[in-house]
Amino acid sequence: MRSWTVAGGLILGQDGLLLVRNLRRDGSHDWSPPGGVIEAGESTVSGLTREVCEETGVEVLEWHGPVYEVVVEAPELGWQARVEAHLARAFRGDLRVADPDGIVVEVAWVDLLACRGRLHGCRRWVREPLEAWLDALDALDGDGDGDGWTPRTFRYHVAGADPATAVVTPVTP
Repeated sequence: MRSWTVAGGLILGQDGLLLVRNLRRDGSHDWSPPGGVIEAGESTVSGLTREVCEETGVEVLEWHGPVYEVVVEAPELGWQARVEAHLARAFRGDLRVADPDGIVVEVAWVDLLACRGRLHGCRRWVREPLEAWLDALDALDGDGDGDGWTPRTFRYHVAGADPATAVVTPVTP
């Protein structure tokens, strides 16, 4: 069973949430927050900072979190992943695509109201936790900084040995 630790950056700017468009191995595209796999020996925050800068050109100076965690188990595919999403408190830099892995093909600030449309094609374990966090932003504290959000864990099970037909379901505690 392969295990990954992954981190995602929630970066809110005056024009919305920073998202990246990813080119997948099967030729499809999806949108997600920037981030990626944490390398051996890296802390989650230093790996996240590296990934965000590589993918977007944005240097995050301060993180808060994790604001949520996602655990995905895919036993028939032979992998499991733990994802931490952190909120950027301070950042600088101009947007550019320079992903050394060649996965990120576009970077954009996306208006919060338009995020759902962009997230439509991404993995369920990426989309649902992010949408829950976005829904809670203004409802909880009114200023969109996420201070009113209580960190939580989302769990998913992937059933099936073929990624194209595997069924993803949330796991309730």
